[in-house]
Amino acid sequence: MVETCSSDHHPPPHHHQSLVLKSAIYSRLLLLTLIILFRTILSPYDTSAPLNPPCLSAPNTTLNSPLQNAVVWDSVYFIRIAQCGYEYEQSFAFLPLLPLSSRALSFLSQPPLLAYVINNLAFILASLYFYKLSLTILNDPEIALRATVLFCFNPASIFYSSMYSESLYALLSLGGLYHFVSSRNNLAVLFFALSGCARSNGVLNAGYLCFQTMHRAHHALFQKKRVTLALQIVIVGALRSACIFAPFVAFQSYGYYTMCVGRFPDEMRPWCKARIPLLYNYIQSHYWDVGFLRYFQLKQLPNFLLASPILSLALCSIIHYAKSRPWDFISLGFQTTMKEKSSGVVFLSDDILRSKEDGIVEKSSARVKALTVLTPVTEHFNLRRRKNLIEGDVANAPIESEPPARPGYLSASVLPFVLHLGFMAGTAFFVMHVQVATRFLSASPPLYWFASSIMTYPAKCYRWGYMIWAYSVTYIFLGSLLFSNFYPFT
Repeated sequence: MVETCSSDHHPPPHHHQSLVLKSAIYSRLLLLTLIILFRTILSPYDTSAPLNPPCLSAPNTTLNSPLQNAVVWDSVYFIRIAQCGYEYEQSFAFLPLLPLSSRALSFLSQPPLLAYVINNLAFILASLYFYKLSLTILNDPEIALRATVLFCFNPASIFYSSMYSESLYALLSLGGLYHFVSSRNNLAVLFFALSGCARSNGVLNAGYLCFQTMHRAHHALFQKKRVTLALQIVIVGALRSACIFAPFVAFQSYGYYTMCVGRFPDEMRPWCKARIPLLYNYIQSHYWDVGFLRYFQLKQLPNFLLASPILSLALCSIIHYAKSRPWDFISLGFQTTMKEKSSGVVFLSDDILRSKEDGIVEKSSARVKALTVLTPVTEHFNLRRRKNLIEGDVANAPIESEPPARPGYLSASVLPFVLHLGFMAGTAFFVMHVQVATRFLSASPPLYWFASSIMTYPAKCYRWGYMIWAYSVTYIFLGSLLFSNFYPFT
């Protein structure tokens, strides 16, 4: 695997956020320019984009738009839903946040133009959140900045400037993660729940709350010997996770009500009669043949090759982290190493700081919060020091026993993100249409953190940087050329 290269650690320059904002804006202008250019000089493979029949509920309406030619691939579904609602069974595979947003603002302009504006603005905001999250987790402003710039020019960039839901998902997912690691759990839950209204994989963000809940409950039960507190933590974690799933479940219930309720038995679709009527799973399986190992066919080899760069990068980032922190990785952060505390400490502070049962005074809580791993100041401190700080006994905190913080991609704080990436990559490879992996994984922070940590350092690491940037640039141009002209891409 790639050897770790080190760099000097410097405080973040004040202009970093300005650079991030400029990178995000320039990347969107580049993509829009390429889309217009390639759409102008080439003829589309599929010329059916301008065909947009009237809504079933309003057959006399006209839905033509100057941007109708730009409505390609899944954009057809999103714009159709914005204009006509959910008319057909297969349209329920596309979640409502983007079409509803376009429809709610339809008094300003037509849905195709609004979708473009919403997505490009959402991507810019997502980039700012990405930098803040990276700075908080990595505790290295240079790596955080490089990772964010790479995200701004990521290989799936075409989808972030098209009528797709990737930009809204990235904004809500990354924003939720930033608020999550900043101890604003309720706000994070709201962001995560909305991300599940943009893309179905948004519900997987509940995994971060589950990770946090496991470690908090473990700490309360085995370190503090507080069964009641552990039970309280589990209940709160379960409720928060349920809130993340709730919008997606509600949308599936709406689909069941629309497609199944009030119909005669011989008119009902097969999934309506199932013990657990899951519309989304049925659509993916029936219309797109999505399922475990279904895509493992010789004729799909080109699509596996198309997805191989992003899957290889994901695999390298996971293996590199696992080899560098084997005990943390294998034990899901419950085991400690000889030099550093477990990554489970990362998400412990909220309950310790806020639980009334612990008798925490406001002053001590502020001191602990300033020292927790949820800020970019430090990522580890031992349990004895935390206990002394909570009790207000700062003088007896054993500073000399604390291990030094380990900033960058190999910090313990990265573990839950790597686990999340591993699950997503496995799903993309074994279950989904594999070529979708490029955009499916494009909002996963560990990919860019890993790439940033190896791509701009001296000597042997330069070649990896060239390869990663060449990959991104190539896919940006290929995506702009193929996707905008209705050719298969990802």
